[in-house]
Formats: sequence, C-alpha cells, structure tokens
Amino acid sequence: MAKRKKKTHVKGNMLIAQSGGPTAVINQSLVGAVLEAKKHDCIEGIYGSLHGIQGILDENFVDLKRETERNLLAVANTPSSALGSVRKKPDAEDCAKMFEVMKKYNIRFFFYIGGNDSAETAHIVNQEARRQKYELHCYHICKTVDNDLRQNDHTPGFGSAARFVAQAFMGDNLDNRALPGVKINVIMGRHAGFLTAASALARVNEDDGPHLIYLPETTFKMGQFVKDVKAVYKRLGRCVIAVSEGISDARGVPIAAKLSSAAEKDSHGNVQLSGSGALGDQLAGVIKQKTSITRVRADTFGYLQRSFTGLVSEVDAAEAFRVGAAAVKSSVKADTDGSIAIKRKKGKRYAVEYKRVPLKSVARDTREMPANFINEAGNDVTQAFIDYAMPLVGKLPRIGRLKACPVKKC
Repeated sequence: MAKRKKKTHVKGNMLIAQSGGPTAVINQSLVGAVLEAKKHDCIEGIYGSLHGIQGILDENFVDLKRETERNLLAVANTPSSALGSVRKKPDAEDCAKMFEVMKKYNIRFFFYIGGNDSAETAHIVNQEARRQKYELHCYHICKTVDNDLRQNDHTPGFGSAARFVAQAFMGDNLDNRALPGVKINVIMGRHAGFLTAASALARVNEDDGPHLIYLPETTFKMGQFVKDVKAVYKRLGRCVIAVSEGISDARGVPIAAKLSSAAEKDSHGNVQLSGSGALGDQLAGVIKQKTSITRVRADTFGYLQRSFTGLVSEVDAAEAFRVGAAAVKSSVKADTDGSIAIKRKKGKRYAVEYKRVPLKSVARDTREMPANFINEAGNDVTQAFIDYAMPLVGKLPRIGRLKACPVKKC
C-alpha cells in the first residue's frame, strides 16, 4: 500500500503573479489558487505581485487575503490579467534581489501563471532557491492561447481563444459568401498552429470557409499558396484563408520576421510577430499581383483573440480554475516544486485530470501540432483535430441557410 505524502511543515506567506500574454481565463487560475490557499493554515498571508517578477523586484504587492470571495469570483469571470503582466527573464542580479524580497516577506509558496517562458522563469527561481537552501514551494500554473506547452493535452486560454477564432471565421465566411472574393485572416501562433487550426471549427456546410489553412508546422511556399488560392477560387468563386503568424520558409525563418530587418524581440529572445498587419498585407498583395482576382482583403486578429469578453469557453474557464487550485494543493504536500499539467483521459467521453510534472519538462521549449492533425497537402486540418478541439471550444452558434428554390427553376 502506497504511503500518503506528508503535509509540509513549513509555514509562511504565498506570492502569486501572472506573466506573458493575458487570456480570457487566466484570472480563473489566479482565483482558484487564492481560494484554495485560504483553506490551508500553513499559508498565512496571500500576496499578489503586480506585473509579474517586476513587481517582486519593486516590492509592488497587493493583499489578496483581504479580497472577499464575491469579488474574487467576479474577477475570475473577467478576462485579462488582473495583477498585470510582464515579459521579463530574470538574470542573476534579478534573482539575488528577488530572494532578498522573498525573505523579507517570508514568502514560502510561489506561483507563476504563464506559458513556457513563464515556466522557464519559475524554473530559474526554483534553482536559485535550492542554491541558497531556502525552502520555497515553487509552482508554475499553465496558460497560453497558443496551446504549445509540453506535457499538456491542452492549456487554459486556448479553448476560449479558439472559440473566438471559430466564431470570427463563421461571420467572415458569411460575409465572404455575400460579397465574394479572397479573404485572408492572420491568427496567433509562433511555433504551433493549434489556434489557427481552430478556424476549421467554423465550417457547417460543405462549401464553408476557411477553405485553406496554413500552419507553422509545414513549410510555407508562396508559389503553392497562389496555386491553392486559384484552385479554390475557380471552384467556388471565393476563398477564405486562415494563416498562422508563424508560417515559415524552408529554412525555418518566419515570413513575418523577414518583412522587418529590425524585428523587435522580448527578453526571452522571441521575435515580435503579433501587433502588425504586414504579413496579411503581403499575402494579399501577392494574390493581387499573381492572379486576376481583384477583391482581396486581409485582417490580423492579433491581440483580440486573447481577452475577448462574451465568448469564453465554459470548459476552459472551469479547467483554468481547477489548475490553479491543484497547484496549491500540490504545493502543501511533500512536492516543493512543479508545474500542473492537464492530461486527457482515454475514452469516448471527454474528461481530464491534473498532474504535477517537473518544472524543467515544461520550461522554455514548446510542442507543435501532431502530424495526424494536418492534411497531406499541408493546407488544412484533419478530422482528428476537429475531434480533439471541439470539447474544448463548446457548442457553437447555429448557422442557417435559405433552402428556397430559384423562381425560374421551381
């Protein structure tokens, strides 16, 4: 019979922060962690750091223990990062200062909500704590709309962003059907195409868009792109296209990054891809130049996908809350560090479980879309992806179409 893990004997304060791109459900994880922390006597004070690790360096904290449950639950249902966010990778000097601050406030439980870069930051902090022999229960709480965290079946934030993308394409497809032409939409996704692939969920009728989907996992060839668009346009008289911001050439260089010789980078070394319509404009320009199609339009969804209100996936919100609570539950046991990952259970009925995995296994590197989610031509997704994504997004609006026979043919 397996022995039960002993509760930790350490007592002290908890510090929680949010990092990276905000999402529609990141506050669910924050509140899930705070409400769970209030149940444990070993966690005395509960502090929130404003703007991630920058708030630790500046000692810019708020007292979350004083927040009422009613207000916390209202915050949980509010998109974006309630504590503010940051994109900062701590160096040796930062770590030294952070630990002085943590000792000053007797921080013994540290939680960092974010993606793979945030997991890397948590891993760095945890290593420094071990080096200083300072008992710190350090946990990463997963989130990212890109859905590219290793160890996870999917991550909080993706389901709601995917819901936004699917419904946006539903509307765009109807618009394109009314006024035919070529419409290109650029979607977030640096290395993984999950969010762009979610556009396929918009399809109701056989001729619905998106008709073409281009992902970072496949090499983007401009010549083939033009041929694909021509073929669809010849068949349907219109074409709706989903393109990931991270599409790359045969050398792995993002097409968007090639458009600027002085591309902006964050402290983790990531090239800025969002926040610009350059990629969409370039692709639209190529179609106009290489074909006889005159009506060509392009939009970049950009930051709209991350914190859009009113389109939150119920599954996404519930899982985000539980991930936060699971991190705190695990932290007060013998395991002093880790990341909480979402694992999908086997079976026809959708169900998940939450598992602690090593921080290092989630930090820095990302995962990509599985090959069986992408069609052979590299310009669409398969039914396997649809089956994977539908439970995360939830039921979508019903789309109708007139069935009346044209008068002259009736």
